[in-house]
Amino acid sequence: MSLKAEIMSIGTEILLGEITDTNAQYIASRLPMMGIDLYWISQVGDNKARIIEVLKRAWERSDIIFVSGGLGPTADDVTRESIAEMLGEKMEIDPSLEKVLRGRFGRYGFEMPESNLKQATVIPSAESIPNPAGTAPGWWIEKDGRTLITMPGPPRELNEVWQETVQPRLEQRAESVLVLRTFKTFGYSEGGAGEMVADMLAASNPTLGIYAKPDGIHLRLAAKASTREEAEKMLAEGEASIRAIMQDHIWGVDDDTLEKIVGNLLIRKGLTLAIMEDSIGGTLTQAFNEIPGSSAFFNGGLLASSDEAKLTFGVSKDIISKGIAGPEVALAMAEAARTLLNADIGIGTTGTESVTKDNPMGTTFIGIADAGGSRAVSRPRRRQYVTSTILFELRESLLALD
Repeated sequence: MSLKAEIMSIGTEILLGEITDTNAQYIASRLPMMGIDLYWISQVGDNKARIIEVLKRAWERSDIIFVSGGLGPTADDVTRESIAEMLGEKMEIDPSLEKVLRGRFGRYGFEMPESNLKQATVIPSAESIPNPAGTAPGWWIEKDGRTLITMPGPPRELNEVWQETVQPRLEQRAESVLVLRTFKTFGYSEGGAGEMVADMLAASNPTLGIYAKPDGIHLRLAAKASTREEAEKMLAEGEASIRAIMQDHIWGVDDDTLEKIVGNLLIRKGLTLAIMEDSIGGTLTQAFNEIPGSSAFFNGGLLASSDEAKLTFGVSKDIISKGIAGPEVALAMAEAARTLLNADIGIGTTGTESVTKDNPMGTTFIGIADAGGSRAVSRPRRRQYVTSTILFELRESLLALD
């Protein structure tokens, strides 16, 4: 029988919209692989009465409760106090935790403020969880058939606490194993892809989910079994079926990104790339710059938001003088980028903000130029989708070279 889990994110700054609750997303994404079913996510401000109210509700209905935030040293950090009151237990300073805490401050040449002593407290039913990245240790509580785990709010600290302590302990008690694989496809709409895999969508194990993303339609396959070996076998059988249906429309799996796929193709073929961007804010250049080792294939990107910049970078004055952003300009930008940055392939993007009923966002024009010629395509002016379109077009050009 799977365990019912609940996540509580504590912090008034979450409710005010000042920060995004990435901790809940992080925890939620890691529970399925351990056979833990997440039923509820709650967000509550730094208010003791309301935290206790939400804790009581979680304690009544969930097997495992994950709490993040509110473990700091200030007066509004009341997660520990709230849990202690909810369970009817008294907080006391743990001398060993105090020693560790004072030692951490001492290593940095600071005297520990007395307010930080609350971070060295525990209750009788709590076991301290080390925090290698900060001063706030968590609590691991086992009581009345429930498990309550508290973790620090800063995402970097929570991630380390999770990886070092929480996940390994949860894996030891997991009753089932879930393995996942995501297949990233292009060339079909969400509905079209759904029709093709309709039989698999109806299956109970492995299960298949379908999601529309900026880089295409994603198919997520999930197989659950009592052992990893059995789950992997089920996943492999499901993968074979998906690949037989989708064939070449699958461009990547799991953590693959279009820019990495394109980068690997460029390296494999010994080709280089240069970009000149207008209307998409440098997003394509940024995507390639973030790939480790991209200097092996990416010669650089030019941001040309004005006619003067385009002229400076080598776009013909005759083309600029026409005064209309269109495919001719995109192609000229691609050729200019390729020439100026001495690359095998050039990409140019430009756009117009003129809107119509059918195209309320305007149009982006994309030019791709290489030694074999050039071509242009147009897409609605949405940066994220335009970037994916460019990468798909570039991928197709590179594959055609085979």
